[in-house]
Amino acid sequence: MSSPDDLDLAALHPQLPSPLQEIDDDRFAHRGLRLLLKRDDLIHPELIGNKWRKLAPNLAAAGGRTVVTFGGAYSNHLRATAAAGRLLGLPTVGVVRGQELADRPLNPSLARCAADGMRLHFVDRSTYRRKTEADVLARVLRTVGAQDAYVVPEGGSNAEAVRGCRALGEELRGRADVVGLACGTGGTLAGLAAGLAPGQRVLGVPVLKGGFLSADIEALQERAFGGRCGAWALDDRFHFGGYARVPGELDAFAEDFEERHAVPVERVYVAKLLYGLVALAAEGAFARGTTVAAVVTGRPFPQEPSTVSR
Repeated sequence: MSSPDDLDLAALHPQLPSPLQEIDDDRFAHRGLRLLLKRDDLIHPELIGNKWRKLAPNLAAAGGRTVVTFGGAYSNHLRATAAAGRLLGLPTVGVVRGQELADRPLNPSLARCAADGMRLHFVDRSTYRRKTEADVLARVLRTVGAQDAYVVPEGGSNAEAVRGCRALGEELRGRADVVGLACGTGGTLAGLAAGLAPGQRVLGVPVLKGGFLSADIEALQERAFGGRCGAWALDDRFHFGGYARVPGELDAFAEDFEERHAVPVERVYVAKLLYGLVALAAEGAFARGTTVAAVVTGRPFPQEPSTVSR
């Protein structure tokens, strides 16, 4: 187990700042637009994309303690946390939504977590919905024998993570007019927007339906920075039915993008972002001369689901 003194995140050699790659795509070029890809998927081979930016400050704050966090059966966040635990010698516990999964074979995502040393604890969906309530959280921590653990919320989005993601905006200062980002829990957008320069704005594409994310992002910015900051807005039209829903149209779009540009397209988040940006360009949502940067927050995981729920 690591101690606070020997936890060295720099030893993992993240590639920062992540590369910014210009893409020649006629769907943008014909409308006088430039498309850039902010390749956060290349930061680290196992702590991919925004997971590095959100986890790094939380791992430092954990100070060598067991890290307990939460996620669904195909959670990118759980996989990243488990990998970080293996690489840094930190014990990790993943609280997984769905008690019914406890008696089934592990899917590839959860199997990867277990192989990296994460202890998996399955809870019923009612308990999972109440996981932020103090008494429910305390009961879960007692059950897993980790009362003194450092708790990271679902998706890794808390004030520490938001402040960590501010560096993403700072890396993009002066490089784009609009920055597109797929959003799950909103922590990356909350920090990204705070790091951009005046005149730049963030366009968030939520991958869950429900229309609740604006309030969540404002609350995260309040906790991290004391109030709303940066220019940002959300477009809720491109969730394709909800989290991890990847219908044939979206999958075909992602395959086409990969063939055009030789860039792997993660389906749950990145494909929805890119689809949304192409649709917005076709609608004339961006003025001629606009530079659009799309943040590539992850890369495909083997056997990504097409219809699973978060």
